Amino acid sequence: MPNIFSYQSAEVDWCEGNFERSTVIAEYYNTISNVSFFILSPALLYLNRQYRQQRALPLYFFSGLLFCVGIFSMYFHMTLSYVGQLLDELSILWTLAVAYSFWYPRVHFPRCIKSRKHFFWLTGITTVVSTLMSFIKPAFNAYALNCIAFHLLYLTWCELKKCNDKRVHWTAAAMVVCWVLAISSWISDRWLCGLWQAINFPYFHSFWHILIAMSLLYCCPLVIYFDVKYEMPSFKPKLGFWPSDSWPVAVPYVALEESHKQC
Repeated sequence: MPNIFSYQSAEVDWCEGNFERSTVIAEYYNTISNVSFFILSPALLYLNRQYRQQRALPLYFFSGLLFCVGIFSMYFHMTLSYVGQLLDELSILWTLAVAYSFWYPRVHFPRCIKSRKHFFWLTGITTVVSTLMSFIKPAFNAYALNCIAFHLLYLTWCELKKCNDKRVHWTAAAMVVCWVLAISSWISDRWLCGLWQAINFPYFHSFWHILIAMSLLYCCPLVIYFDVKYEMPSFKPKLGFWPSDSWPVAVPYVALEESHKQC
């Protein structure tokens, strides 16, 4: 069993050269770029503090799992071990499962699901089965996890059709731009590695870490916005921007107003 913990025992090896800048860190830039998740997690808690006061469990739970994603991804890229690969991918799977369980809008539930409790069970069983299947061929996990993004984009499109708030649409557009850049970086690193190594720039997977964290920084306030809209009728969600609404580039957050009004 110790071989699954050993360096470079994973099925996946990304484009960045191994042990070029450190004798203990296999992929140096792919490792340190995970710091973006350590910034993202507390930023979501701080900026959305009004929502956190009303619904602490979902936000704390999700932010904690995002922190774990950063830790396990850092461990994986530092060692390229089989265990690190599984921890990296499964932490993402369970983070998505928690987000779906807490925040998936009831209006989009399958017809056979009658309550949030039933949806919890459906999500939990699906996640456990997916976790067990992950041990069969871990290399396919990353592709499957990235495909979930298309469902999230579809849900966002459905909600935007019912919403006229320009701030919501701007935030969604920023999220999509960051996601497109992120997934392009991931695919480039995976499929065009020879090209990037030839020009001595094999760092696109580290860009993936930073850009997907930026995408989540825009995505999470959108999720919270629609959660308030559907689940907290006594409040009206309003998107604000930090550090200022007047800045051309700013981080969105959700503020709560007492009276609820449809988007």
